[in-house]
Amino acid sequence: MTGTDGRPTTTQDVRRNDTVAAVVRQWQTVHPDLDTGPMEIIGRVNRCAALLQQAEDAPLRRAGLSRPEFDLLGALRRTGHELTPGELARETFSSGAAVTKRLKALTERGLVERRGDARDRRVAHVRLTDAGRDLVNGILPEQLAYETSVLSGIDPAQQDELASLLAGLLGRLEGLAGVLRP
Repeated sequence: MTGTDGRPTTTQDVRRNDTVAAVVRQWQTVHPDLDTGPMEIIGRVNRCAALLQQAEDAPLRRAGLSRPEFDLLGALRRTGHELTPGELARETFSSGAAVTKRLKALTERGLVERRGDARDRRVAHVRLTDAGRDLVNGILPEQLAYETSVLSGIDPAQQDELASLLAGLLGRLEGLAGVLRP
C-alpha cells in the first residue's frame, strides 16, 4: 500500500488513520483509564461489515432485492433442496416472523414457491423457482467479483491468516451466543 505522498505505508500507519482510530483516540481522551484495545478489532469488523454490505448490496438493489431476501434465496440455492421456513430462519439467522414476511414477498414475485407437507399440514416446504435460481446465479458472480476486488490489495497469505483469525473469532462468538445475549 502507498500513501498520498507515494511512499509505502505500514499496517500501523493505516491503523492510525482510519475512522476507528479516530474514535479510539476520542475515547482515550475522555477515559484514559480504560483499555480501548477491543474497539480496535470489534470497531473495525463492524465498520468493514457495514461498508462491504452497502457496496455489495448494489447488485441486489438493481434486482429489486433486499439483503435478507437474497440471503433466503441464497440458502435455498446453496443447499440445493427444499427447506422449511424454520430451517430458513436458522440458515439465515432470522426470526420466523421475518422469514414469513420475506417468503410472502418472494412468492409474489415468483422467485420461490411453497408446498404443504403431505403428512403435516402445518409444515410448508419452500423451493426456488427457475426464475429465483436464475436470479441468484446471475447475481452471485457479480458479488464474488466485488469481494475479490476488495481483497486484491491484501497478500494471499495475509488473506489466509485473516480468514483463520476471523474463523476463530466467529467460532468463539457462535459458541458463546447464548452467553452473550442479555
